[in-house]
Amino acid sequence: MGLLRSIRSVPETDGELMEAFKRTGSQDALAQLYLRYSDLVYGTCLKYLNDSEAAKDAVMNIYQELLNKLQNHEVGNFRGWLYVLAKNHCLMQLREAKKTFTIELSGDVMQSEDFSHLDGVLGREEDFKKLEKCMQLLQEQQKQVVNLFYLQNKCYNEIVEQTGFDWGRVRSLVQNARRNLKICMEKNG
Repeated sequence: MGLLRSIRSVPETDGELMEAFKRTGSQDALAQLYLRYSDLVYGTCLKYLNDSEAAKDAVMNIYQELLNKLQNHEVGNFRGWLYVLAKNHCLMQLREAKKTFTIELSGDVMQSEDFSHLDGVLGREEDFKKLEKCMQLLQEQQKQVVNLFYLQNKCYNEIVEQTGFDWGRVRSLVQNARRNLKICMEKNG
């Protein structure tokens, strides 16, 4: 086994991947390490946030946190440390959410439920048309990952397998596409 390990240049253990990342700053090493535990991170976030979209966003944000924190911390057990990092990230999000509050309006404040419903349907129809136009303006790779992620409900790992892009590239394409769509929708709003 020792001979096999020395022949291979690809690190296998968490410690080797962390060391490779710290030594070279290689995001490939970090992505490979993070992918091992992405289901754990997603499950933890889903448990605390109770929202699959918020959990997916948290998974991406935690990866970004890792880029800085892993360089500055001495980590013995990556899995346990990552679990605590994910839990703390979610608790901070929940704490932030408590600071904001919403006001619920009663039905008598609304003009007429029938008209508001019709306005809502027409507004959504216009939004969908704008969104279709904005989708056409995206780069091909962004269109591809947006289609897979949002319309076909594929997770990052499935998109990686299907497209051949690395995990970090998929995450970047999704974030950039979402930002570009938001900007385009606001311009055409």
